Order: sequence, then structure tokens, then C-alpha cells
Amino acid sequence: MRISQDVVAVVTGGASGLGEASVRKLAEAGARVAIFDMNEDVGSSLADEIGGLFCKVDVTSDEQVEAAFSASRASLGQERVLINCAGIANGFKTASRNKAEGGTTRFPMAQFERTVQINLLGTFRCIAICAQGMLDLDPLEDGERGAIVCTASVAAQDGQMGQAAYAASKAGVLGMTLPIARDLMGEGIRINTILPGLFATPMMRGLPEDVQATLGASVPFPKRLGAPEEYAALALHMISNSYMNGESVRLDGAIRMAPR
Repeated sequence: MRISQDVVAVVTGGASGLGEASVRKLAEAGARVAIFDMNEDVGSSLADEIGGLFCKVDVTSDEQVEAAFSASRASLGQERVLINCAGIANGFKTASRNKAEGGTTRFPMAQFERTVQINLLGTFRCIAICAQGMLDLDPLEDGERGAIVCTASVAAQDGQMGQAAYAASKAGVLGMTLPIARDLMGEGIRINTILPGLFATPMMRGLPEDVQATLGASVPFPKRLGAPEEYAALALHMISNSYMNGESVRLDGAIRMAPR
């Protein structure tokens, strides 16, 4: 699919980090972009900058996601592109000893459920609603109607200590990629997934500089944190390369995460 001004794109989690970089790359290529995010101030400012649309969306809500897609389609037209970047991370051991206070503790189930609700169910919710809308599009070359990119994580394959919920949610995104590609193959809708490693996102930039440097040095090559623009470049390649479908690609500088 050639990205141009005729193409409408939706980016979830598009106000910052990997999502923001994707929004900017799509806009630079000429696409009309809708930003779905919870951060209204930052998202609206970015939308104004690129001439796009901002929709405040909680991806755990059917009603909010449906309303956002409806608003985007009314303003920009039916999307041919969806990039899913909305997600959260947390860290709790499954069960552990509290050395300071004595006794034991376990992973708070509400936190586990919230992680899965946002990272996995939220991703699938956006995919299903988007794909349903794409069914009405006229096919392009090769019969293609649309392209979807999801964001998993290297934690889906080598999650660290305290990442049970995060790793499970991202493994779910990884695991559903091929079945969804098969579900949609007769309709000309492709889906691929990126598994990012250590990236210089706002969450990472919130860590002390020496910690960031240590994490960057742990990457085999290049020995640095990934740039969000590198994620966006791969996402746009997945959209543009019509023979790429049902694939999951690690983007991680060859890192394999240690247990902690």
C-alpha cells in the first residue's frame, strides 16, 4: 500500500513515544491521521501540528473506541491503516516475601487484569472495529483494503522478573497475529506485529541517566536505546510492503532479556 493523502490512518497511543513517532511518519508521508489517546492536551497539540484529529479514547471501552472510530471516519474518512501503540507496563512478582515488614505478598489481580485489558483486549478491540470498517473499502492493487500494525514486546518471548502480566499480554498480541491474518485474508486486510526491545520512550526517559546508559550498553549492537523513529520506520514498511502479512518482527538490536 502506498501511503499518500488518500490514506487515512489511526494510531492508538499516538500522543507520545512509539505512537507519536508513527503519527509523525505517517503525516510526513501524506496520510491523514487520527490520534487515539488518553492525554488530551498533548494529543490535541500534536493533531493541530500535523493537521490531523485527536480523539480521547480509553481502549478498554467498547463505547469509547466505537465513538472514536465514528468521529475519525466522519472527519477524515474510512481508515486504511491502524497502528496499535496503546499500552501500559507494571512490575510485581507473582509471590514474594516482604523483607522489610515481614510476611508475604502476591501480584495484585486488579493490576494483572488492567494490563491484559489494555494491552491485549484493547488492541484486539481496535483491530476488530477497524477491520469491520475496512470491509466497505474499495480494494487497491492485489485486492488490498487495509493494513494493521500491532505492538507486542520482546517480553512476549523473554519476559523478566515481575513481568508476568506484561509478558502475558504481549504474548497474546504476538499469538493472535497469524490467526487474525488468516481471518482477514479473504478481505485483503493485512496485519503484522513489532516486538520492540529497549526504546527511548517517555517511560524510559523518566529513569536516571546512568540507568538508561546501562540499559543501552546491554544491547549487543548498536549499544544504545532504540529510537522511536526506528519503530515508526518499520511500521511504515509493514504498511507499504503488501507481501508482508501475519509476521512478527523483533526490533531490539539482538538483545535477549536476562531474568532481571
